[in-house]
Amino acid sequence: MSTGELLSIEPLELKFPFELRKQISCDLQLSNKTDNHVAFKVKTTNPKKYCVRPNTGVVLPRSTCDVVVTMQAQKEAPPDMQCRDKFLLQSVKASDGATAKDVTAEMFNKEAGHVVEECKLRVVYVSPPQPPSPVREGSEEGSPPRGSDNGHANAAEFAAAARAFSEGLEAQDKSYEAKALISKLTAEKNTAIQQNNKLRQELELLKRASSKSSGGVSFMVVVLIGLLAFRRENWFPGYKLCINKYSDTYVLSLSTDRLKKQLIEEGIDDNLVKDCDQIMLSLFSEIRLQVLTILRN
Repeated sequence: MSTGELLSIEPLELKFPFELRKQISCDLQLSNKTDNHVAFKVKTTNPKKYCVRPNTGVVLPRSTCDVVVTMQAQKEAPPDMQCRDKFLLQSVKASDGATAKDVTAEMFNKEAGHVVEECKLRVVYVSPPQPPSPVREGSEEGSPPRGSDNGHANAAEFAAAARAFSEGLEAQDKSYEAKALISKLTAEKNTAIQQNNKLRQELELLKRASSKSSGGVSFMVVVLIGLLAFRRENWFPGYKLCINKYSDTYVLSLSTDRLKKQLIEEGIDDNLVKDCDQIMLSLFSEIRLQVLTILRN
């Protein structure tokens, strides 16, 4: 217990039964020994690690106030279970009738001439309470268990339990990582399936469009070519289409010489020129019969 002129603080060491991944709390009791209102403020060297409620307030004359310090859940144990965190409790005389809302930082400013009492508190980690061990076989009532004369057996059991607890935590961490990896792979798989289905749909649309565009020459195109063919001789850009009538017989011919010459002059490769020539002749053979049928009718 710390006995100052304003407040008595108990305890001076904040003892936390350290356990991984678990919030742990420790209580402080502030006792006002005076007939005045006393304002207090609690500071710490590691504010992200601890939560203090209330961290400021007013202790009424001849009364007490409880302060709860909570340590956030820790993922790792410190080496040798040593903690360097510290707390500082400041207290100052307040005006009569003051409340927690009246407490300001300026009240604890020594440079402003205020008399501020300070008390430093240490943080200590202790082992969590262990469940009582069962009575060993062969021990008599009222006599100590066998093998516990020098305490080595208890120390070995404590070390084994701590090791098993640490291994269990590591296995739990690996399990969490495996579940996260499985979830990620599942999401990537679903995304890949959706993209695959989308590509299939687009490919199907392309196939349909290709079949429509290469399924033959439309009737309107055939009629147009037939009407133009009645001029006996027609010149189209790059090729020559000639329609001659001998008696009741029509002869429909196509010359691609101009097209080939134009492509060669533009520097097109010979193989590509041949391909274009074949395409033109192939298209001509498809519409030839339809055009002749129209002309004969």
